[in-house]
Amino acid sequence: MFNSENLLLTIIFTVASLLHGISGIGVTLVSTTALASMYSLQHAIILIIFPSLALNLMTWLIGGGRSMGENFRYYLKHYWLLALMSLLGSLLGVKLLLWVDSSYILVLLAAVIAFYVISNALGKRIILPATTPVLIVTGLIAGIIGGSTNAMSTILLMYLLGSSDDKNTIAKVGNMCYLLGKVAQIIVLRESLIALPKADWLLIALLTTVSLVSLLIGIRLRHYLSQDRFRQLVLIILTFLGLRVGWQGIVGLIG
Repeated sequence: MFNSENLLLTIIFTVASLLHGISGIGVTLVSTTALASMYSLQHAIILIIFPSLALNLMTWLIGGGRSMGENFRYYLKHYWLLALMSLLGSLLGVKLLLWVDSSYILVLLAAVIAFYVISNALGKRIILPATTPVLIVTGLIAGIIGGSTNAMSTILLMYLLGSSDDKNTIAKVGNMCYLLGKVAQIIVLRESLIALPKADWLLIALLTTVSLVSLLIGIRLRHYLSQDRFRQLVLIILTFLGLRVGWQGIVGLIG
């Protein structure tokens, strides 16, 4: 089972989760983009579903002063419409993986990464007004992009930054939507998940364990290392990977 390819995947998830623990960004976007350059986008997302789900749950369990169930009920009560829109958008987004040529989605992923990297590099954040129409549109778009490319946070944060200035609320609500996005992926891709060979399930279990351990190490290191430096490193990695998947998408469309 443990060949050079699986070793590379383990390294990718270790680095991405470590960086996420230190800087608060990186794990899903980095791992998705890296795997999309190695596999079909659908298979890359399938491999990432459960490691991402575990990390989202970990975010719920750590901090906030409430249990996971209390967090879910409290934030769902106040942000149920955003959660619903992101879930519906995610269901449609995952369907795009089955309906649309993956080359188009790779170009979309590259565009989202470019937007994310440029806005962070310039130190600017686009903040949307916290109105119901904006909530509905943002939730749907974030869900569609998240379901098809795993890049929901890039869009979702635009609304959350305008609706609250509490970092804990932003993190918890964001992760609630990410969790629902993973549920949508499991629902739509259930047949593909069931058809996975035992070797892939063992690999997913390994990647999930590695991700959780690396995340916890990264959180511990957060207090001793410069988060700004690691954010810059994440942006550099994403730039390289984004160019690579963007080129793959363009070549696929031309071919």
